[in-house]
This record gives sequence, structure tokens and C-alpha cells, in this order.
Amino acid sequence: MTISGKEYVIARRKKIERRQKIVTIISIVSFFGSIGFAAVSALKQAIYDPKPVTVSAESVLQKQARGFEFVLQREPENQVALEGLVMARLHLKDTQGAIPPLAKLVKLHPERQDYKIVLEQAKKQVGKGDR
Repeated sequence: MTISGKEYVIARRKKIERRQKIVTIISIVSFFGSIGFAAVSALKQAIYDPKPVTVSAESVLQKQARGFEFVLQREPENQVALEGLVMARLHLKDTQGAIPPLAKLVKLHPERQDYKIVLEQAKKQVGKGDR
């Protein structure tokens, strides 16, 4: 019962192929198992610890207005911050609060007609509200 060289090589190849199949199957099972555990963990976290998704536009505008006010404390004549503050307050329907920065913009840039027009409209709107 001696094995020839060819039979030995064939038997050896079959052993190697069998080991490769086993390692491949174990790898595939491990891969999909880890994906499954990650998915279950993510679902569990989403169900038991939901994060708030909605943020009101009003709160965003208020934060922007505070940010512009902060910039204006350091740089009182910053045109971008003044314009941003005016826009934020107008969107928040705080026309009275938009008038002082608008007046400052008109004073700093008297050539800008759009500032003058918006300031006049804001004053008229505040005047109507007082009556």
C-alpha cells in the first residue's frame, strides 16, 4: 500500500481545498454575523434613544440674531452683522427691534436707497401697530 507521488499530490490538494472551503465558510458566517449584531445594536439604539430631529425655524433665527448681536458688540459698524440682525429680526416679526440696526445702516451707508426704503417701511409698520 504505497502511495505514488501523483496520488499523494491529489490527496494533499483535496485536503487543502477542504480547509479553504471551511475557512471561507467561517469567514462568511463571521462577516454576516458581525453585520447582524451591528444592525441589531443600531436598531435598538434608534428605538430606545431617539434623537430630536426637528428644530424650529424661529429658534434658528433667534440663535442667528444673538450671534449677530455678539459680533456687533465687538464690531459695532460691521455691515454684514447689521444686515443679518435686521433680516433675522424681520423674519421673527420683530420690526421694532429691526429699526435701530437699520437706522445705523442708513447712517453708515447713506448712498444705499434700499436701507432707507426698508427703514421707512419698518417705521410705518410700527406706527400702524401703535394705533
